[in-house]
Amino acid sequence: MFRISKEFHFSASHRLEHLPHDHQCARLHGHNYVVVVELASKTLNSDGFVRDYHALKPLKDYIDGHFDHRHLNDVMDVPSTAENMAKHFFDWCRARWPEVMAVKISETPKTWAEYRP
Repeated sequence: MFRISKEFHFSASHRLEHLPHDHQCARLHGHNYVVVVELASKTLNSDGFVRDYHALKPLKDYIDGHFDHRHLNDVMDVPSTAENMAKHFFDWCRARWPEVMAVKISETPKTWAEYRP
């Protein structure tokens, strides 16, 4: 199996309003997010790629237009946890690129959430 991944970045604020008021994540705060999309295929295309990295530019455009420097509570219909965001980006990517196998989201350099069906 051939695997590739590409990393995207954005900054945004949010509050996890469903948590107790004294929980630090219930307060307004922000993160410098890292999104990693992973694609896999048993074969390569005629150019020798799983998929050309340039073909993933629509994800950058989507992130820049809908998530970067936004308040995620205004953008997402579910709590803006890293887990929910990983699933959201996975669904968005998989609808465009069938080779997508997983999406990982980092809120901090030490924390990651991943959605992989």
